[in-house]
Amino acid sequence: MTSWSRAELGAFGEQVAVEHLQSLGLRVLARNWRCRYGELDVIAVDDAARCVVFVEVKTRTSDRFGGVAEAVPPAKVRRLRRLAGLWLADQDHRWSTVRIDVVGVRIGRRRRPEITHLQGVG
Repeated sequence: MTSWSRAELGAFGEQVAVEHLQSLGLRVLARNWRCRYGELDVIAVDDAARCVVFVEVKTRTSDRFGGVAEAVPPAKVRRLRRLAGLWLADQDHRWSTVRIDVVGVRIGRRRRPEITHLQGVG
């Protein structure tokens, strides 16, 4: 796995994250939504809670740059909130609640990827 490009590693981590979210009962609405201000990795909805969830995916092969919480500093959370607002403004549907989550995918230490899911970071 060390020979993967950064893009391949990111795409693999994102797929692992999507499968994790689906296993929790979330329905994925969009992946890699882009606008001029940036990108949202995954947009999902928890139908039972009528909650839309914006998910930042962080894929790592080592802990050299810190854990998942360190990977999304306050400035990044503010940017995610802005992007979420832009996406929401473009939708016809209204949700009861909105949440920003971070899913960390750690690859290479064990046979299966390790998943860390932080809910409600912003």
